[in-house]
Amino acid sequence: MTARAAADLMEIQANTPGLFYRKLRMIIAEKLETEASEFASEIELGESYFGVVRKGKRGRGAAGKVPVVGILKRGW
Repeated sequence: MTARAAADLMEIQANTPGLFYRKLRMIIAEKLETEASEFASEIELGESYFGVVRKGKRGRGAAGKVPVVGILKRGW
């Protein structure tokens, strides 16, 4: 769930869940760093949105777009 959707659901400002999501990601990253056995080398993460080209809203909020996430492990 996006921070915006969480904010709308809880009827709070969008910055609040964004802050909590960021803190949660930091906690997860620290936990994974201590247990980094499989991802001991450098990794890259990227995201993009694919879909038809339409007039109007672009990016994450556009209708008909599919989010795609990729992970690449360096040094394999």
